[in-house]
Amino acid sequence: MNDARDSSRPEIPAAGDSTALRRLLRLMADLRDPGRGCAWDVRQTFSTIVPYTIEEAYEVADAVARGDRDDLRDELGDLLLQVVFHARMAEEEGAFAFDDVAKAIGDKLVRRHPHVFDADGTPLPAGSALRDPAQVEAQWAAIKAQERAARDPGAAAPDPLGGVARALPALARAEKISRRAAAYGFDWGNAAQVIDKVREETDEVAEALAAGDPQALSEEIGDLLFSVANLARHAGIDPETALRDGTAKFERRFAAMAEHLKAAGGELGRSDLAALEAAWQAAKRDERQP
Repeated sequence: MNDARDSSRPEIPAAGDSTALRRLLRLMADLRDPGRGCAWDVRQTFSTIVPYTIEEAYEVADAVARGDRDDLRDELGDLLLQVVFHARMAEEEGAFAFDDVAKAIGDKLVRRHPHVFDADGTPLPAGSALRDPAQVEAQWAAIKAQERAARDPGAAAPDPLGGVARALPALARAEKISRRAAAYGFDWGNAAQVIDKVREETDEVAEALAAGDPQALSEEIGDLLFSVANLARHAGIDPETALRDGTAKFERRFAAMAEHLKAAGGELGRSDLAALEAAWQAAKRDERQP
Protein backbone atom coordinates (compact mmCIF):
# COMPACT_ATOMS: atom_id res chain seq x y z
CA MET A 1 0.00 0.00 0.00
CA ASN A 2 0.97 3.62 -0.45
CA ASP A 3 1.74 4.75 3.11
CA ALA A 4 1.77 8.41 2.15
CA ARG A 5 -1.69 8.04 0.73
CA ASP A 6 -2.97 6.23 3.82
CA SER A 7 -1.45 8.63 6.37
CA SER A 8 -4.07 11.31 5.73
CA ARG A 9 -7.04 8.97 6.14
CA PRO A 10 -8.95 9.14 9.42
CA GLU A 11 -9.36 5.86 11.25
CA ILE A 12 -12.87 4.59 10.53
CA PRO A 13 -14.28 2.46 13.35
CA ALA A 14 -16.33 -0.66 12.79
CA ALA A 15 -20.08 -0.18 13.11
CA GLY A 16 -20.20 -1.41 16.70
CA ASP A 17 -17.17 0.60 17.90
CA SER A 18 -18.93 3.95 18.35
CA THR A 19 -19.97 4.55 21.94
CA ALA A 20 -23.03 6.53 20.87
CA LEU A 21 -24.05 3.87 18.37
CA ARG A 22 -23.51 1.04 20.86
CA ARG A 23 -25.76 2.92 23.29
CA LEU A 24 -28.46 3.35 20.64
CA LEU A 25 -28.36 -0.35 19.73
CA ARG A 26 -28.58 -1.31 23.41
CA LEU A 27 -31.52 1.05 23.98
CA MET A 28 -33.36 -0.46 21.03
CA ALA A 29 -32.76 -3.97 22.35
CA ASP A 30 -34.11 -2.89 25.75
CA LEU A 31 -37.20 -1.32 24.20
CA ARG A 32 -37.91 -4.55 22.30
CA ASP A 33 -37.39 -6.79 25.34
CA PRO A 34 -40.68 -8.73 25.79
CA GLY A 35 -40.38 -8.79 29.57
CA ARG A 36 -39.27 -5.27 30.47
CA GLY A 37 -39.45 -3.25 27.26
CA CYS A 38 -42.00 -0.77 25.89
CA ALA A 39 -45.33 -2.38 24.98
CA TRP A 40 -45.63 -0.24 21.84
CA ASP A 41 -42.13 -1.04 20.57
CA VAL A 42 -42.50 -4.75 21.31
CA ARG A 43 -45.73 -4.90 19.30
CA GLN A 44 -44.24 -3.39 16.12
CA THR A 45 -43.42 -5.35 12.96
CA PHE A 46 -41.58 -4.48 9.76
CA SER A 47 -44.91 -3.59 8.12
CA THR A 48 -46.10 -1.31 10.92
CA ILE A 49 -42.77 0.54 11.11
CA VAL A 50 -42.39 1.21 7.36
CA PRO A 51 -44.78 4.22 7.32
CA TYR A 52 -42.68 5.86 10.04
CA THR A 53 -39.51 5.14 8.07
CA ILE A 54 -40.93 6.88 5.01
CA GLU A 55 -42.19 9.80 7.10
CA GLU A 56 -38.79 10.31 8.73
CA ALA A 57 -37.08 10.38 5.32
CA TYR A 58 -39.42 13.18 4.25
CA GLU A 59 -38.75 15.08 7.46
CA VAL A 60 -35.03 14.91 6.71
CA ALA A 61 -35.75 16.35 3.26
CA ASP A 62 -37.84 19.11 4.83
CA ALA A 63 -35.06 20.07 7.26
CA VAL A 64 -32.60 20.24 4.35
CA ALA A 65 -35.00 22.42 2.34
CA ARG A 66 -35.36 24.81 5.29
CA GLY A 67 -31.62 24.94 5.87
CA ASP A 68 -32.15 24.12 9.56
CA ARG A 69 -29.03 22.22 10.60
CA ASP A 70 -30.16 21.67 14.19
CA ASP A 71 -33.41 20.15 12.99
CA LEU A 72 -31.51 18.16 10.36
CA ARG A 73 -29.36 16.62 13.10
CA ASP A 74 -32.49 15.58 15.01
CA GLU A 75 -34.29 14.26 11.93
CA LEU A 76 -31.25 12.25 10.85
CA GLY A 77 -31.29 10.72 14.32
CA ASP A 78 -34.95 9.82 13.87
CA LEU A 79 -34.13 8.23 10.51
CA LEU A 80 -31.21 6.32 12.02
CA LEU A 81 -33.58 5.02 14.68
CA GLN A 82 -35.69 3.52 11.91
CA VAL A 83 -32.67 1.63 10.55
CA VAL A 84 -31.80 0.42 14.05
CA PHE A 85 -35.43 -0.63 14.64
CA HIS A 86 -35.59 -2.70 11.45
CA ALA A 87 -32.17 -4.24 12.13
CA ARG A 88 -33.18 -5.18 15.68
CA MET A 89 -36.33 -6.95 14.49
CA ALA A 90 -34.27 -8.82 11.88
CA GLU A 91 -31.75 -9.82 14.53
CA GLU A 92 -34.55 -11.20 16.70
CA GLU A 93 -35.56 -13.39 13.74
CA GLY A 94 -31.97 -14.52 13.24
CA ALA A 95 -31.89 -12.92 9.77
CA PHE A 96 -29.18 -10.25 10.18
CA ALA A 97 -27.99 -7.58 12.61
CA PHE A 98 -27.07 -3.91 12.40
CA ASP A 99 -23.39 -4.65 11.75
CA ASP A 100 -24.41 -6.78 8.78
CA VAL A 101 -26.33 -3.80 7.38
CA ALA A 102 -23.34 -1.48 7.87
CA LYS A 103 -20.91 -3.97 6.35
CA ALA A 104 -23.17 -4.63 3.37
CA ILE A 105 -23.48 -0.97 2.45
CA GLY A 106 -19.75 -0.41 2.99
CA ASP A 107 -18.91 -3.32 0.71
CA LYS A 108 -21.40 -2.05 -1.87
CA LEU A 109 -19.87 1.44 -1.88
CA VAL A 110 -16.42 -0.02 -2.54
CA ARG A 111 -17.71 -2.44 -5.18
CA ARG A 112 -19.68 0.20 -7.07
CA HIS A 113 -16.94 2.83 -7.02
CA PRO A 114 -14.00 1.06 -8.70
CA HIS A 115 -12.92 4.50 -9.95
CA VAL A 116 -12.45 5.67 -6.33
CA PHE A 117 -11.41 2.59 -4.31
CA ASP A 118 -9.15 -0.44 -4.56
CA ALA A 119 -10.84 -3.77 -3.93
CA ASP A 120 -9.96 -3.46 -0.22
CA GLY A 121 -11.54 -0.01 0.06
CA THR A 122 -8.33 2.04 -0.09
CA PRO A 123 -8.79 5.29 -2.05
CA LEU A 124 -7.03 5.38 -5.40
CA PRO A 125 -4.56 8.17 -6.18
CA ALA A 126 -5.94 11.60 -7.03
CA GLY A 127 -7.02 11.85 -10.64
CA SER A 128 -8.15 8.23 -10.91
CA ALA A 129 -11.86 8.97 -10.45
CA LEU A 130 -14.31 9.48 -13.30
CA ARG A 131 -15.29 13.13 -13.55
CA ASP A 132 -18.38 12.80 -15.72
CA PRO A 133 -21.47 12.08 -13.55
CA ALA A 134 -23.22 10.45 -16.51
CA GLN A 135 -20.35 7.97 -16.90
CA VAL A 136 -20.46 7.25 -13.17
CA GLU A 137 -24.21 6.54 -13.35
CA ALA A 138 -23.73 4.25 -16.36
CA GLN A 139 -20.95 2.37 -14.55
CA TRP A 140 -23.14 2.07 -11.42
CA ALA A 141 -26.02 0.62 -13.47
CA ALA A 142 -23.67 -1.85 -15.21
CA ILE A 143 -22.22 -3.05 -11.90
CA LYS A 144 -25.73 -3.50 -10.47
CA ALA A 145 -26.66 -5.61 -13.50
CA GLN A 146 -23.53 -7.74 -12.99
CA GLU A 147 -24.44 -8.23 -9.33
CA ARG A 148 -27.94 -9.39 -10.22
CA ALA A 149 -26.57 -11.83 -12.79
CA ALA A 150 -24.05 -13.20 -10.28
CA ARG A 151 -26.78 -13.78 -7.68
CA ASP A 152 -28.95 -15.73 -10.11
CA PRO A 153 -26.94 -16.92 -13.14
CA GLY A 154 -29.87 -18.88 -14.58
CA ALA A 155 -32.34 -16.01 -14.45
CA ALA A 156 -33.70 -14.34 -17.54
CA ALA A 157 -32.09 -11.09 -18.63
CA PRO A 158 -32.94 -8.48 -16.01
CA ASP A 159 -35.33 -5.67 -16.74
CA PRO A 160 -33.07 -2.75 -17.76
CA LEU A 161 -35.30 -0.36 -15.83
CA GLY A 162 -35.92 -2.75 -12.94
CA GLY A 163 -34.93 -2.14 -9.35
CA VAL A 164 -36.54 1.28 -8.95
CA ALA A 165 -38.73 1.00 -5.86
CA ARG A 166 -42.43 1.14 -6.63
CA ALA A 167 -43.03 2.67 -3.20
CA LEU A 168 -41.31 5.88 -4.28
CA PRO A 169 -43.56 8.91 -4.85
CA ALA A 170 -44.74 8.78 -8.47
CA LEU A 171 -42.92 11.96 -9.52
CA ALA A 172 -39.63 10.86 -7.94
CA ARG A 173 -39.95 7.42 -9.52
CA ALA A 174 -40.63 8.96 -12.94
CA GLU A 175 -37.44 11.02 -12.67
CA LYS A 176 -35.42 7.99 -11.62
CA ILE A 177 -36.83 5.77 -14.37
CA SER A 178 -36.06 8.44 -16.99
CA ARG A 179 -32.54 8.83 -15.59
CA ARG A 180 -32.05 5.06 -15.85
CA ALA A 181 -33.21 5.11 -19.50
CA ALA A 182 -30.90 8.05 -20.20
CA ALA A 183 -27.94 5.99 -18.95
CA TYR A 184 -28.60 3.68 -21.93
CA GLY A 185 -28.59 6.65 -24.32
CA PHE A 186 -32.37 6.91 -24.68
CA ASP A 187 -32.84 10.60 -23.97
CA TRP A 188 -33.42 14.04 -25.43
CA GLY A 189 -30.39 16.08 -26.39
CA ASN A 190 -31.25 19.12 -24.30
CA ALA A 191 -33.91 20.76 -22.14
CA ALA A 192 -35.36 22.71 -25.08
CA GLN A 193 -36.32 19.44 -26.78
CA VAL A 194 -38.03 18.29 -23.60
CA ILE A 195 -40.04 21.52 -23.50
CA ASP A 196 -41.26 20.70 -27.02
CA LYS A 197 -42.35 17.30 -25.69
CA VAL A 198 -44.16 18.95 -22.78
CA ARG A 199 -46.05 21.17 -25.24
CA GLU A 200 -46.92 18.14 -27.36
CA GLU A 201 -48.27 16.30 -24.31
CA THR A 202 -50.24 19.38 -23.23
CA ASP A 203 -51.94 19.45 -26.63
CA GLU A 204 -52.81 15.77 -26.27
CA VAL A 205 -54.30 16.44 -22.85
CA ALA A 206 -56.47 19.15 -24.39
CA GLU A 207 -57.62 16.76 -27.13
CA ALA A 208 -58.54 14.06 -24.60
CA LEU A 209 -60.38 16.62 -22.49
CA ALA A 210 -62.36 17.81 -25.52
CA ALA A 211 -63.18 14.21 -26.44
CA GLY A 212 -64.62 13.58 -22.98
CA ASP A 213 -62.70 10.31 -22.55
CA PRO A 214 -61.70 9.94 -18.86
CA GLN A 215 -59.36 6.99 -19.47
CA ALA A 216 -57.53 8.75 -22.30
CA LEU A 217 -57.38 11.94 -20.26
CA SER A 218 -55.79 10.12 -17.32
CA GLU A 219 -53.24 8.52 -19.63
CA GLU A 220 -52.35 11.81 -21.31
CA ILE A 221 -52.00 13.66 -17.99
CA GLY A 222 -49.68 10.85 -16.89
CA ASP A 223 -47.60 11.35 -20.05
CA LEU A 224 -47.49 15.09 -19.37
CA LEU A 225 -46.31 14.61 -15.80
CA PHE A 226 -43.66 12.13 -16.94
CA SER A 227 -42.42 14.67 -19.50
CA VAL A 228 -42.28 17.37 -16.80
CA ALA A 229 -40.19 15.02 -14.63
CA ASN A 230 -37.81 14.63 -17.59
CA LEU A 231 -37.66 18.41 -17.99
CA ALA A 232 -36.73 18.80 -14.33
CA ARG A 233 -33.98 16.21 -14.72
CA HIS A 234 -32.52 17.98 -17.76
CA ALA A 235 -32.63 21.29 -15.89
CA GLY A 236 -30.85 19.78 -12.88
CA ILE A 237 -33.91 20.24 -10.66
CA ASP A 238 -35.34 17.63 -8.32
CA PRO A 239 -39.02 17.44 -9.32
CA GLU A 240 -40.21 16.40 -5.84
CA THR A 241 -38.47 19.40 -4.28
CA ALA A 242 -39.77 21.73 -6.98
CA LEU A 243 -43.35 20.54 -6.51
CA ARG A 244 -43.05 20.69 -2.72
CA ASP A 245 -41.73 24.27 -2.94
CA GLY A 246 -44.43 25.22 -5.44
CA THR A 247 -47.12 23.84 -3.15
CA ALA A 248 -45.65 25.71 -0.18
CA LYS A 249 -45.68 28.91 -2.22
CA PHE A 250 -49.33 28.37 -3.08
CA GLU A 251 -50.18 27.77 0.60
CA ARG A 252 -48.35 30.95 1.60
CA ARG A 253 -50.06 33.06 -1.03
CA PHE A 254 -53.47 31.57 -0.31
CA ALA A 255 -53.14 32.51 3.35
CA ALA A 256 -52.08 36.04 2.35
CA MET A 257 -55.01 36.22 -0.08
CA ALA A 258 -57.39 35.39 2.77
CA GLU A 259 -55.90 38.23 4.81
CA HIS A 260 -56.36 40.69 1.92
CA LEU A 261 -59.97 39.57 1.53
CA LYS A 262 -60.59 40.06 5.24
CA ALA A 263 -59.03 43.54 5.15
CA ALA A 264 -61.39 44.44 2.28
CA GLY A 265 -64.43 43.14 4.15
CA GLY A 266 -64.55 39.85 2.24
CA GLU A 267 -64.30 36.24 3.29
CA LEU A 268 -63.18 32.96 1.78
CA GLY A 269 -66.14 30.99 0.50
CA ARG A 270 -68.28 34.12 0.27
CA SER A 271 -66.35 36.21 -2.26
CA ASP A 272 -66.70 36.06 -6.04
CA LEU A 273 -63.85 35.06 -8.36
CA ALA A 274 -63.01 38.66 -9.24
CA ALA A 275 -62.47 39.53 -5.56
CA LEU A 276 -60.42 36.37 -5.05
CA GLU A 277 -58.23 37.18 -8.05
CA ALA A 278 -57.67 40.75 -6.86
CA ALA A 279 -56.65 39.52 -3.42
CA TRP A 280 -54.40 36.89 -5.01
CA GLN A 281 -52.59 39.50 -7.10
CA ALA A 282 -52.19 41.66 -3.99
CA ALA A 283 -50.60 38.70 -2.18
CA LYS A 284 -48.18 38.23 -5.09
CA ARG A 285 -47.27 41.93 -5.01
CA ASP A 286 -46.54 41.67 -1.29
CA GLU A 287 -43.98 38.92 -1.97
CA ARG A 288 -42.19 41.03 -4.58
CA GLN A 289 -41.76 43.95 -2.20
CA PRO A 290 -38.36 44.06 -0.42
